[in-house]
Order: sequence, then structure tokens, then C-alpha cells
Amino acid sequence: MKKSKDKLGQILLKEKIITEEELEKALDVQKKEHSKLGDVLVNLGLVSEKDIVVALAKQLSVPYASYGKGLLRPQADQDLSKVVPEEYARRHMLLPISKHLNSLTVAFVDPLDLITIDNLRHMTGCEINPIIGTRSDIQRAIDEFYGKEDLLKDAISGSYELEEFKVEKASSDQDLSLDELIARAEEAPVVKLVDLVLMQAIKDRASDIHIEPFKDKINIRYRIDGILYEIPPPARHLLPAIVSRIKILANLDIAERRLPQDGAFLVKVENKGIDLRVSTIPAIYGEKVVMRILDKSSTPLDLNELGFEPQDLENFKKAINSPNGLILITGPTGSGKTTTLYAALNSIKSPHKNISTVEDPVEYKLDGINQVQIKPAIGLTFSSTLRAFLRQDPDVIMVGEIRDMETAQIGIRSSLTGHLVLSTLHTNDAPSAISRLIDIGIEPYLISASLILVGAQRLVRRLCPECKEAYEPTPKIISDFNIKQDLLYKPKGCDYCSHTGYRGRIAIYEIIMVNDDLKELISRGAGLGEIKNMIKSTGIKLLLDSGIKKVEEGRTSIEEILSITMASSI
Repeated sequence: MKKSKDKLGQILLKEKIITEEELEKALDVQKKEHSKLGDVLVNLGLVSEKDIVVALAKQLSVPYASYGKGLLRPQADQDLSKVVPEEYARRHMLLPISKHLNSLTVAFVDPLDLITIDNLRHMTGCEINPIIGTRSDIQRAIDEFYGKEDLLKDAISGSYELEEFKVEKASSDQDLSLDELIARAEEAPVVKLVDLVLMQAIKDRASDIHIEPFKDKINIRYRIDGILYEIPPPARHLLPAIVSRIKILANLDIAERRLPQDGAFLVKVENKGIDLRVSTIPAIYGEKVVMRILDKSSTPLDLNELGFEPQDLENFKKAINSPNGLILITGPTGSGKTTTLYAALNSIKSPHKNISTVEDPVEYKLDGINQVQIKPAIGLTFSSTLRAFLRQDPDVIMVGEIRDMETAQIGIRSSLTGHLVLSTLHTNDAPSAISRLIDIGIEPYLISASLILVGAQRLVRRLCPECKEAYEPTPKIISDFNIKQDLLYKPKGCDYCSHTGYRGRIAIYEIIMVNDDLKELISRGAGLGEIKNMIKSTGIKLLLDSGIKKVEEGRTSIEEILSITMASSI
């Protein structure tokens, strides 16, 4: 292994991945913590894991192997799982890739672990040819090669449980007694099946799991980047046991199968807590279960990471730092409105501000912020909680959603009496929020006096960075959307993105600061069309404009933007 004279920090500097100041900061931390420089830089958020691995590859003159490009796929005809046993590969985070004569190519997370390399040389009787990959890529490749993926497929297909899990197919859920449901839900095969469905969903970055009963089958679907994908379902007769197992985890009543129920539970993955919100409804062929996966670590709560354009970000920060007023974020369910408001609160929270939220439900728990979940059954509603907040000396109030006139009135009057109020509405675009408040019953002069910013947003899928393809847009596309780039990108599909062409999502925004001209229009009860025309004339970037900017930056595709925005653009 020929090592470069340049140190890791110098390589990162040459590649302009970090600055001198950032390197000095990391070196200071390294001296105090006695950690590896790469680990320190990643922990500080200055670089990604991939940046460090690529730099190490250059420093050590070792090839870098990416899972997405298929370079971490072991040769299938060489019995490599016998050459390097699974337990050893997992313990030392390495993967055999190929064997030629007396040379064994192995992917390492740490190719400087000379003891492991020497032990591997003695164990296999081969000279070791090291390559390097990221920990997440190698972990995924190990799981795939040694059969973890197959374990899930076997569990879902029922190929191994059914030998131990002896059942007779019941004609309906009601044929099973409560004791039978509990016993079956606690059977090891069912416990393992539910655990594996959850593990796979979290690993695939799913936001929701749908378990749907039909006459002769069960459907299991994961929502990934906003799109539902089916996975191989278990046998139909396992439905009562699966639902009961989930109900037990969520502390729900397993005997009640006629009414909807809601609950929650926590799972831990790699010492990281992930909340799951459970909802059940009685369908004609059994209970349907939907589980929302709330992984705070994968949700950006930094305003700079959400997708704002620079001017929109400046306006939004100015608004949320106002001492009083009303800020509304609009969009359909699942468009990321609550995440934007959480990021706003995370940005402005301080020991000098009393911030309270009322939500249904509380999706993420934020340190330093008082959060209340409504419980309508006992009279704890949005409006009653808002009234209580006003006796709690608040500075900032977040209302999860304005649903009725009473909540809207209290929120607006709170914003007029020295409080900053943030909330959401379900409308297609930002101007429609104004007309929605009027429809609810709020006087136009109150809206004009309180509203300081209204925004709309959508989530669009990011193009996969490993496989996106460049192409030249047609003259019509350039003309229709005023494209300023010679090359755009489109999805292709690879292992890294599960052959969808997309991985992850980013928000596009329509941010409108309520200026004096707009206030005047609102206060005199102008119609929605007049308000939209005035906004257009000011040159404010709308949802489509924000989306086209993301297309020009190579972050998403023109097709994705058009599918999201054309119906709602004004």
C-alpha cells in the first residue's frame, strides 16, 4: 500500500472540501478528544462520510468502491462466503469481493487496520488486496451478500414460520378469541416477522408502512420519497396475529376491532430512537394498519438545508424573528409544512424566549420547547389550548393547523397582542390562504393587520447522485420554462436508489412577504384573482419558479417538478 505524502487534511484542502479555518477547528477538537481526524470532521458536520473515504483512497492509493456503482458486489461463483465467514465480515466490517489465484480483493472501512489484514491473510492463505468503501455502503453490501435481505423475504413469504406456526385459516378475525390473538401475537415467528418489516422499512428510508387486508391476500406497502411500493406479502391467515402484535407494541386494545384506534411506540436502531405512530381502521376484510415512521435524525431541522432560495430564506428568517405577527405555511398533507415550522422554531429558540406548540399529534420532540398534543375526547382542543397558552406568558406560539374559525380567531388575536404565531393551512398555494381565512369567517381587516408572511411548499424527489444522466433540453423546454442551463439531468436508476432514479426529497417554496400594497388589497376584501395578479406583477418566485431553479441545479428533474406544480401554479 503506497501512501501519499499529503496528509488527510491537506487532501481535503486541495479538493476545496474544507477551509483552513475548518481544518484548524477540527485539529483542535482532535487534540482534545484523541480521535481520528476523519471522524472529527464528520461529527462536526464539515464533511460527509464519502468525502473522508474518497480522500483516504487518494492518500493511501487504494481504490474507492461505491455500492451504487455496483463495485461492492462479490463474485458469485467463487464461494467467497466460505472464504470469509459472515460473522468475521460483520465483526470487522469488511467484504470479500473477488479471488484471483492467490490474491483476495477485500473491501474495508479501515484499510489501515493492519492487524485485521494480517489475520485475514493467515485465515484465507491469500495475499490481501484492499479497497475502501463507506461504512454504510459496506454494511449494505454485507447484508445483501450474506443473506439478510433473503431473511426478510423468507419471513414475509412465511417459508420458515409456517413449520413452527401451526394455524388453521380462520374465516374472519372475529372467529379468534382474545386469548388466541394474544398467544399468536407473541409467537416468535410473528414477532420476528413484524420486527423485520419494521427494520426493512427503516433501512429503505420509508416514511409510512401500510398493511392492508383483502379477501384472499394482504398487501404491505412502503412509502419511500412520497411514492408507495409493494413488498412481498405474508400469508393471509397471519393478518390477525400481525395486527395484534402491532397493537400490543402500540398499547392499543386488541379486543376492539370495530373502531379506529391510534397509538405509538419506540424502536431503537443502532442506539437511535425512532418513533412509530400507529393508526388502525376497520375495513371489510379486517383491520388496516398504517405506521408513520418518525426518524428525527433523517429530518433536517436546519433552515439552510430545506431548499429555500437565498432571497426566500432571508425573508423567512426576517419574519420568524419578528416580535409579533402571523406566519402561515400552506400545502397538502405530506408536503413538509410541519418540518418547516419545526426548523423555524429550532432556529429561533433561546433561553430568552418562551415557545409553546399545540399539535395533533406531536411529531418530533424538541428540547427547550413546550409541546402539547390535543385530546378532543377530554376537551383539550386547539382553541382551548391556545386560550391556556395566553395565560402562560408566551413569546412564540405554533399551532399545528388552523381548522376552524375559533382557532383562527384566537391565533390572529394572539398575533395582534404581541405574540409571534406560526401555523399551517391546507391550500394549494400561498395566496389561497388569505381567501381560506376569509371563508372560515375572519374579517379581512384582521388578516391584513396580523399576517406578515404566507408561504406554500411541496416536496419533490431528488435525483440519485450516483446515476443521474445529463441531457440537452429541447428548444421548447428552454422556451417554455426559461431554462438557463445547457444541460439538465434526468433519472436513470441503480442499486443505490433501488432503480427508481431518485433518492430523498427536497422542498420547493413560494414565499410572500405581506407588504403595504398586499395589506391594502386584503383589507378592502379583494378577490383571489386580484391578489394573485398583484403578486405576479411583483416578480415573486412561485412554486414552479422554485422548482425550475432546482432543475437547473441538477437536483431534480423537469418531469418531477411539472407533476408536482402544474396543478397549483398561479
